[in-house]
Amino acid sequence: MIATKEHCSTAKYKGLFVVDLDGTLLNSERQIAEEDLKALMRLREMEYLVAIATGRSNYSFDQLMAKLGYSGTPNSLPVDYVIFSTGAGIMDFPGSRLLKSCTLSPEDVRCASEYLETSGLDYMIHRPVPDTRHFLYSFNGRVNPDFHTRLKMYSDFATPLSPEMLDDFGGATQVLCIVPGEVGHDVAAEIKSFLKQCSVIKATSPLDRKSIWIEIFAPTVSKSQAVKWLADSVGLEQSMTCAVGNDYNDEDLLQWAGKSFIVANGPSSLKTLFQSVASNDNSGVAEAVDCWLANV
Repeated sequence: MIATKEHCSTAKYKGLFVVDLDGTLLNSERQIAEEDLKALMRLREMEYLVAIATGRSNYSFDQLMAKLGYSGTPNSLPVDYVIFSTGAGIMDFPGSRLLKSCTLSPEDVRCASEYLETSGLDYMIHRPVPDTRHFLYSFNGRVNPDFHTRLKMYSDFATPLSPEMLDDFGGATQVLCIVPGEVGHDVAAEIKSFLKQCSVIKATSPLDRKSIWIEIFAPTVSKSQAVKWLADSVGLEQSMTCAVGNDYNDEDLLQWAGKSFIVANGPSSLKTLFQSVASNDNSGVAEAVDCWLANV
């Protein structure tokens, strides 16, 4: 086990609050509301640890923090840890010191690639942490605007896939398959059924908010497993954790946490399973903090 922050070995914390980023802590303008910031600060002042659990890569997260002005210590978010790439990596914040990472094996990368090629699906294979921004990609000719939007965003780090490159690629952080929303849930179920040896997690696209992203990881990767590792590392019981999310890739974490909330902008299927709070545009995170603290 990799050591976490030095203060965690000597201080006793009351609990761990975990919040998703896009669509949860970030509002529709991709900003963090002042009320939500104050709620996270209050948790820190009351000796609770705070973690972000995001589907973003470490690179994407760092870029966002720089854009929002939270990169340096004086202006940092009131956050202790960042779980990124849906649980494939954990780093502390600020500073981005890597604490843990998981890699999809070369054999599973090849298996996933062969299946997706045969199925005529579009996908990207991302290099292991911390170099997740670099990837190979395969486009199979169907209309898929969301795939091309992401490809354009990261064009400096993208390389077309060839059999020779796949042979030399080795392991990966993840294989990401992007499909239109109308078929996304069915395709995700099919991939999960075929790749039983992997962790297959679906999410609504953070770009067009309609397409489905299907992420293929090493079997130990998920937000819940990352938070469990983190809680164990700092000596906190499952019952002392709280999670807030907004999408399908948060479901396993919401099921695992001692107390869970879903923001009002989340899918209807999840709002039937977990307690709802206000939307990401109406400080749902702050409401979740208030509800949790009122009952601990």
